[in-house]
Amino acid sequence: MTRRHAISAYTVPREREPLTAEEATRLQNNCRVFGERLVVWTLLDTGLRVGEFAALLPAAIDWQGRKARIDGKAGPFGKKKKRRLVPLTARAVELLGAHFATHETMGMSTRTIQRIIRRVASRARIVRPTSPHVLRHTFAVLASERGISLPAIQRVLGHDHLETTAIYLNLSMEEAIREFREKWGRG
Repeated sequence: MTRRHAISAYTVPREREPLTAEEATRLQNNCRVFGERLVVWTLLDTGLRVGEFAALLPAAIDWQGRKARIDGKAGPFGKKKKRRLVPLTARAVELLGAHFATHETMGMSTRTIQRIIRRVASRARIVRPTSPHVLRHTFAVLASERGISLPAIQRVLGHDHLETTAIYLNLSMEEAIREFREKWGRG
């Protein structure tokens, strides 16, 4: 079965299940130093891929407009580059501004970023695997829960296909039925 046809959450293995809102809060609250807050908070607020975050430069940020120009992956194997704009929260702008005030680059490898997230997740007592990609999934779910449309989330994440974004949301059939009844009505 190809990824394109694996939209049903009850048939897709949940290898990178997003954090719950409570787990995301615990993760954020367990950041002790600036570098941990920079990584965890920015990834949760932007949905950037780990490589995109590691490669971020101050010239790519529109500080006044609170958005970043991201050269993401494109093509069947991510060999080409695809440019998109990612909105930045006030918190992310503040963190990135403080970092880039004294650094010209992010200065962290993808491996370092992964280690930081695992260390903070351990401190937050999150027992399941937590990685930058899990934070990307978490961003998508939290954005959806806040009422951001699936096409808007798709654009921010840089997905070519809406089906890919839908997989990120890991919406179970029970959740879909509950949401349908809440918004459509029971009658």
